[in-house]
Amino acid sequence: MPAHNKAQNISSAIEETVTTLEDRGLEYEVIVVDDGSNDGTYEKALSSAEEHETVRVFGYKEHMGKGHALRYGFQFARGDLVVFLDADSDLSPSHIPKFLDYMGEAKVEVVVGSKRHPLSKVDLPLSRRILSKGYGLLVRILFNLDIRDTQVGIKLFQREILERVFPKVLVKRYAFDVELLANATRLGYTIAEAPVELEHHFSSEVNLRAIWHIFLDTMAVFYRMKILHHYDRG
Repeated sequence: MPAHNKAQNISSAIEETVTTLEDRGLEYEVIVVDDGSNDGTYEKALSSAEEHETVRVFGYKEHMGKGHALRYGFQFARGDLVVFLDADSDLSPSHIPKFLDYMGEAKVEVVVGSKRHPLSKVDLPLSRRILSKGYGLLVRILFNLDIRDTQVGIKLFQREILERVFPKVLVKRYAFDVELLANATRLGYTIAEAPVELEHHFSSEVNLRAIWHIFLDTMAVFYRMKILHHYDRG
């Protein structure tokens, strides 16, 4: 669970996750990574962890980006299955048991949440629907990645995939998900999309600076994969 300046809701995110997994009777651990917050997120998370032996909190001082936080947290993970879940509470932890069931039923190695799944319940403004569809098309063309949405903040992986891919991942922020999933596909793993319910009220405003950085990072991944063959090196 990567977190940057989430002091207001990190405790509730942890509590809801713990309750969900315990109610399901799963053997689990929750790893929270504070990504250089300056609002007391780390202290809030530590306070919650004191009440649950299954929760561990790690962090560092500089804000490095979500991709870096997930790679950092993975080194402490011990399970055979690993879930990425954003700490902003937009995505309920109740998705986790459903993703676990879906992985078994579909017989896949990766399950990703998708806003564009026909069963998803997300109210996206027109501008964001267009951007999401356009970016999905770009990713499909560049990487032959048969996924309509790579950016939703919940994903389920078999541990082996992350062990093989993380050592070569370079993107720390904007196109981290694409780099990770494109490499999983390159290695022959199967990815399935699952529906999500998002409570976030998306703004109709478009962050052009973020879009530009996403595009640059995505093209950099393409260059490393298709031109330099960086990911094929031992």
